[in-house]
Parts: sequence; C-alpha cells; structure tokens
Amino acid sequence: MKKKGQRVDGWLVLDKPLGISSAKAVAITRRLFDAAKVGHGGTLDPLATGILPIAFGEATKTVAWAMAGRKAYRVRARFGEARDTDDGEGQVIETSTVRPSDEAIRAALPRFTGRIEQVPPDYSAIKVNGQRAYKLARADQPVVLAARPVDIYRLELLDPPPSEVGADWADLAVECGKGTYIRALVRDLARELGSVAYVERLRRTKVGPFTENQAISLEYLEGLDHSPARLEHLLPVETALDDIPALAVTEEEAGRLLHGQTLAVLRTGIRDTVPSGDSGLVLRAMLNRRLVALVRIDGGIIRSVRVINP
Repeated sequence: MKKKGQRVDGWLVLDKPLGISSAKAVAITRRLFDAAKVGHGGTLDPLATGILPIAFGEATKTVAWAMAGRKAYRVRARFGEARDTDDGEGQVIETSTVRPSDEAIRAALPRFTGRIEQVPPDYSAIKVNGQRAYKLARADQPVVLAARPVDIYRLELLDPPPSEVGADWADLAVECGKGTYIRALVRDLARELGSVAYVERLRRTKVGPFTENQAISLEYLEGLDHSPARLEHLLPVETALDDIPALAVTEEEAGRLLHGQTLAVLRTGIRDTVPSGDSGLVLRAMLNRRLVALVRIDGGIIRSVRVINP
C-alpha cells in the first residue's frame, strides 16, 4: 500500500483564523504540504485566533516541549453575563448589573498572579471517569472538576482603543504556564469583582519560542501555488527546544544515540560539557548544527529520550 503523503520535517507557526477548530486548521495545512505526519502544539478553540504551532514529521517528537513553554494571550472579558461554556458560544446562565471599574480590576489582578488554584471549565477536554467533561456537560450530566495549580506570570489590564471605549468589557494581557484556562481566569476574576463575565475575544500571541512575528495565515499559504514555496516557511525541528541546553557530540557518539545505545557522562568529549550532578537533565544532542536526539542524564549515563531521524 502506498504511503499517504510525503516526508516533511519542521515547524509551521500558523495564525489560526476565527471560526475553525485546531483540528480543521491542521487538516488543511497537512493537505497543503502533502505531509505524511503532522501534529500541533496546543489546541485553540474555534472562537480563538492566533499562534497554533504545527509540527511536521520529526518535529512531532518535540511537541511536548513546545506545549510546556509559556503562552501569552490577549483576551476581552465581557461583563454582565455568565455563559455555560465561559465563552461566546455558550448559553446565558446568569446576569449581573455590576460593571467593575478599571481601578477595581487592577486592584484584583495581583490575586490572580503567581501560582493559583483554578477549576477548569465544565466545557473542557479533561476526562471525568473516562469521559470528556464537555461531552458530559452537553448531555446535561453533572461535571465535578477538581481545582489544580496553574502559573500566571503576567496579568495586565490593557487600555482600550480610542474608538472602542466601553464599560461592559475589559481587555487583558496574560502570560501563563501549561494547563491554564483563560476562560476560567476570566470567570473567576469577574466573581472576585462581584460580577460575572465570559470570554468574548481571545488571541494567542506566543507559545514557547513561537511568536506572532513568525506567524503565517492560512489564506497566505493557500495562495502559494506549489509546495516548495510553502516549505520555505518551515522552521527547523529544534526550534521548539530553544530553552533546552545543547550537548555537542561526535559523529560516533551521534551514531550510538541514533541506534538506542547509551553514552557515559565521563566519555571523552562529553564530560566537560555536561553539568555535574544534574541527574534527570534533558539536553539537545547536537552534531555540529544538526539535532540528533533529546537525551536525559540518568545516574552518569546519557540515554536517548527522542531520536530525530536524519
């Protein structure tokens, strides 16, 4: 049976448009690149836009590291209504006449900064007794989700554009860690302010090393009339690993790692480049400028975690 698609390796920083799911966006890019293997780094809801890093081929082996990086968002909280989905797609379940002032919002933000406890939205992909929470919610089944710690590194009230000044909403800039739900953050902030709110607009501006400056729109990609032109917009596989220290290896050492063999930390050429006493440390094994593998130090032994095929 003929293999479907061709080998394509690298990262595409897609600017996901409004109104389509992440899965749909990935399917479209897979077709445009005729790629055999594809994945993505962090789901965006259909009503959200912005950075959706898409991994092709060997880059799919680095998705977990891309998703573990910090994420940044711009979000508009619409006060006065609570919705069952905590965003504009849901049904109104509660209303409030309270419209918090800018001063009140700014005063409340420090209470939602740092390591906080957050209960995910009922309409989320978290599993409850083996079923997705959103499926239970849609079926009017009870959803009980436990609070969990998340990291909010930055939370700032933004000034409204002069042409869009209004008292019913607030624009926020958020930088957060893995697992944070912006919908839950808006929901909880409004409750703290004695009101209710939902996410009216959401744009992701950063995922780990991937930023808006690198982003390519679907419309632009579709306008390119052949695959080589699209391939020019791919970033190297190792782009998602910028924050991981590099370990220089020789050609012989690279061959051992590629074949699943281990290396001793004290081997010549390695002992001087590996930090001592860092058991569990993950490194990028690099042969010159080529990524060979992600490796972990374990009891004086270096072993491959993910091998990147040449």
